[in-house]
Amino acid sequence: MAKTKQNQIQYKKGKLSNKQLIALYEGLLRPRMIEEKMLILLRQGRISKWFSGIGQEAISVGATMALDADELIFTMHRNLGVFTSRNMSMESLFAQWQGKAAGYTKGRDRSFHFGSMEHGIVGMISHLGPQLSLASGVGLHHKLNGEPKVSLAFTGDGATSQGEFHEALNVAAVWQLPVIFVIENNGYGLSTPVNEQYRCKELVDRAKGYGMKGYSIDGNNIIEVYTTIKRLAASMRKHPEPVFIECNTFRMRGHEEASGTKYVPKALMDMWAKRDPIQNFEDYLLQEGIIDQSFIDELRASIKKEINQKVEEAFNLPAIEADLETELEDLYAPYTYKAIVADPTKTTALRFVDAISAGLRQAMERHDNLVLMGQDISDYGGVFKITDGFNEAFGKDRVRNTPLCESAIIGAGLGLSLKGSKAMVEMQFADFVTCGFNQIVNNLAKLHYRWGQNADVVIRMPTGGGVGAGPYHSQSNEAWFFHTPGLKIAYPSTPEDAKGLIITAFEDPNPVMFFEHKALYRSITADVPDEPYTIEFGKARMVTTGTDLSIITYGMGVHWAEKVCAELGIQADIVDLRTLLPLDYDAISATVQKTNKVMILHEDTLLGGIGGELSAHISEHLFEHLDAPVMRVASLDTPFPFAAALEEQFLPVQRLKEQLEKLMSY
Repeated sequence: MAKTKQNQIQYKKGKLSNKQLIALYEGLLRPRMIEEKMLILLRQGRISKWFSGIGQEAISVGATMALDADELIFTMHRNLGVFTSRNMSMESLFAQWQGKAAGYTKGRDRSFHFGSMEHGIVGMISHLGPQLSLASGVGLHHKLNGEPKVSLAFTGDGATSQGEFHEALNVAAVWQLPVIFVIENNGYGLSTPVNEQYRCKELVDRAKGYGMKGYSIDGNNIIEVYTTIKRLAASMRKHPEPVFIECNTFRMRGHEEASGTKYVPKALMDMWAKRDPIQNFEDYLLQEGIIDQSFIDELRASIKKEINQKVEEAFNLPAIEADLETELEDLYAPYTYKAIVADPTKTTALRFVDAISAGLRQAMERHDNLVLMGQDISDYGGVFKITDGFNEAFGKDRVRNTPLCESAIIGAGLGLSLKGSKAMVEMQFADFVTCGFNQIVNNLAKLHYRWGQNADVVIRMPTGGGVGAGPYHSQSNEAWFFHTPGLKIAYPSTPEDAKGLIITAFEDPNPVMFFEHKALYRSITADVPDEPYTIEFGKARMVTTGTDLSIITYGMGVHWAEKVCAELGIQADIVDLRTLLPLDYDAISATVQKTNKVMILHEDTLLGGIGGELSAHISEHLFEHLDAPVMRVASLDTPFPFAAALEEQFLPVQRLKEQLEKLMSY
């Protein structure tokens, strides 16, 4: 140990060799010198934005070098040291920051909003907290597969105020997952000091509340960071459990460069400047005779030369050119549908709910890496009993009860997917998906488009009204996700389609929202093939044929349309869309051109519903085939009511009769 007036950090070498210490020093120096170059480029106007980690390098570098190269790390704004320590191509990094096609996101996202599974790094999204849950999912994969590995997630003091922070840590603790949660406590969330973020004396105090071990360490001491995480990771690989590490440090520059640091007292800035992690460690190594000044000069010159060379190589790359085909192709992970066909002579009469259960069971048999997660789905079998008996067939590891943490569980599903597993998350009711909305629309939906990583997650959504369940157990909310590029949406109306579509959902490596109308669960029965089979997404079903008019619908709307047309004696093409993303535009076009009159029906409210998009498409592309205005029938633009008379008025059945008669009169 050495401590002088010039050295404000106490280092304990322990059993580390000189070679290891020099490697840590090089690991620290490289991101610092890159940052210094980036700040010059920013002042020159050659890059547009930068989030500086100057002063915090010891955390990123120490943590990364302490882990195995194949253990996943989930990064934040100020973790450049993770990327450099994982030996990512410097040219690719510079191309990323310049928005070039050679960057990791092909110009689609900026700064550190990207990942590379090749390097074991999963980058952040701007909402900060969600990455913690992904790390829990990776930890779950390791535990289920008996892999002696850990995952590590960074977050800042500000993000600890988010609900996702609580959910992720709670899930990791309840399930005893091998996840290291590293909190970089740098004193400020942008300009908000920690005393306005939390009331506990130290963030590490929160660990006790989750029932996990907690450690508070000097985040500027590279040796302490490295040895602490290395020791804990080694223990966790043998005995899986989560740990909480608060790394105390300081951000020496603004949240991002435009923010500045005027809100920081000068005395505080001066104090932390003396605790610079690189200068202190360099002084220590010099004092111990481990390196000399010539070594430092040569190393700096070598790194500087490499940086300057790679920067210019990246700048010399051609400017990105927009290509429509590429943009649309990259929205989803590649998937070629291959039909699975069942013997049509071997069938069983199944209710809608039983068909979903049968399809889910066969998907579990087909994919031994599929994990089901949801509230009360294990011993209890789910509130609708769809997973009843699954424990006995597949075990509690694969059929998992979850805490009331919808967002963290969806994030965990994505974490499982990152490691090649498949996940299903059941929303007990579709209404509850609001608690996990961010994970779906900003992580699942955007991941492949942003940096080429698929999200193999199916979210089951028991939906719809007609069962007297009131405002929070009856909503039809498919339009929220219909507007989100990158998702797929299935919405079956029959037991046959329910089984076939849910098996397809698990064959497809993309995120699928699977809507199941609760009122259909036990009200309809049909002969369903016993063997597994699939139904292609984006292929509508012709329910009935006729020449009077067309009704385009899905879910419960199919049954309403059949009933009302029979009552009114209307010979209609009733088109069951079956999936909303993708849509079968060919089927829509064919029926419009055949009957020339179109009614669009759905249970969701009228304003902002899917019917508006379908109507616009028909009016724009098929106007010359119309003999009447495109009509829409939907539920009232109010919240879903409870009382039977109000529910009947809210739902569109009576208005469907009126509008069909009106359409027939044209």
